[in-house]
Amino acid sequence: MNGKNNHSHPDRQGFSIQDILWALGIWSVILTLSPVVLFYVLMVN
Repeated sequence: MNGKNNHSHPDRQGFSIQDILWALGIWSVILTLSPVVLFYVLMVN
């Protein structure tokens, strides 16, 4: 099973799939929370 299974963890050549998924997850959280924070700040002030 460990014969040709060495491309699942690349040696840091560009981006891997998990890095892209992490970036998309973080940006989706930021983009969905920023209007809520702006709305909260506008309502408090």
